[in-house]
Amino acid sequence: MQRHGFIHDILDVKILILYVMALVEKPVTAQTIYELCYQDECLSYFDVQQAVPQMVESGHLEKREDGLYVITDKGRETEEITQDSIAFPVKQRAKTAVENLNRKTQREQFLRTEIRKQSNGDYTVLMGLDDLQGPLMNLELTTPTLHQARKLEAAYRRNAEAVYQSVMVGLMEETENEDTEN
Repeated sequence: MQRHGFIHDILDVKILILYVMALVEKPVTAQTIYELCYQDECLSYFDVQQAVPQMVESGHLEKREDGLYVITDKGRETEEITQDSIAFPVKQRAKTAVENLNRKTQREQFLRTEIRKQSNGDYTVLMGLDDLQGPLMNLELTTPTLHQARKLEAAYRRNAEAVYQSVMVGLMEETENEDTEN
């Protein structure tokens, strides 16, 4: 059976993995490597699962103690030489996938959430938003159930910037109205 995609053999898989790993900003799992590389229908999960250990053995990738993978200096050198052999459409889709992951990772480093059970059985959800200089906002809300606390935490993680913006606009509008009345 003829393969119609751009990935034809294990060498193509390894070159794509190196390209992706050179772009990611944080260590990633083998599953994430697969998800970032799956930009061609000819690539299978098993291709990546076969290639990654071989690349660790060859010194192109390193598997850390926590099970996450990073590219090595040898891998970066090889990637610089081989990246031009990746088909343009696959390369662009992989780059977009990595950029999305990097944005999500960067965003996550500025969000803080924690759920604490109170002595009365209620749950407190602590939520924070930081920037490079430190905390921008700390918010603490109480819910009667753990289910509600988890829903609140998830909603905050999805909408932290909008929550911050709403609080700032609401408070600043009130302050501006007070200033014009005086």
